[in-house]
Amino acid sequence: MSPDQSQTAYAASAADLAVRVLDALRGTEDAALVARHVEEAADPKAALAAIRVVGADLFAPHLLADAVLLPEDAMAVVQSFTVFPPPVTVPPAPPAGPAEPWIAAWRDRATATLLARFSGGEALVPEPLGAPVAEEPDWQRWSVRMGQLSPLALPGLDGPVHTAARNAPLALARGACRAVLRRDFPTAMRITRWLALLAAEGARPPIDPAPLVEHLRLLGGGPRLALDAAIAGRLLAPARRGHA
Repeated sequence: MSPDQSQTAYAASAADLAVRVLDALRGTEDAALVARHVEEAADPKAALAAIRVVGADLFAPHLLADAVLLPEDAMAVVQSFTVFPPPVTVPPAPPAGPAEPWIAAWRDRATATLLARFSGGEALVPEPLGAPVAEEPDWQRWSVRMGQLSPLALPGLDGPVHTAARNAPLALARGACRAVLRRDFPTAMRITRWLALLAAEGARPPIDPAPLVEHLRLLGGGPRLALDAAIAGRLLAPARRGHA
């Protein structure tokens, strides 16, 4: 299989897994969704890669819908780290190093942290160094980078990236609106997840994320955007009740 074919297979498998997680969040997916995703896959390696792509959002049904993490699902996540091991050394934060490996390290850390929380034991990967810093006039690049880190926008996770989001809600709001105007709806939804998390924590973001989430959900954009919208909606549900 060529590299292009591999990437296509990985993307298709990640989309399928996102649908399974979305169904579990809605209460319509059977147990052991991650393990079944691997067992039923025509390409098990692509299915394991999909686990790493979806990342910490695999645990959204357990964090937001009281689903129980089954041992076979936990083992499938562990297997994904075995087949696709993260770098031995912690990548430096940009601008000291490239952004992509550093973002991947934070996403892996989030997955490993929630796996440890639900199944016991220590996180499989160390915490990366640093967090994105929102500085004028670079809020555009910062907000996009925060969107790339959107799987960290879940309850049960906290750290430097979350502190960065709390310290720059206006930059997040500007980034989300800019992405909508550019019709980059997946990026807009990913950034909006951070605004939804801030609202869930009791903050009042510069823009109300609830109508933005609904607008982006209706526009559509594939399983990944649908999952992001569902997670943001779950985050916002208690926030709306609290402000009623």
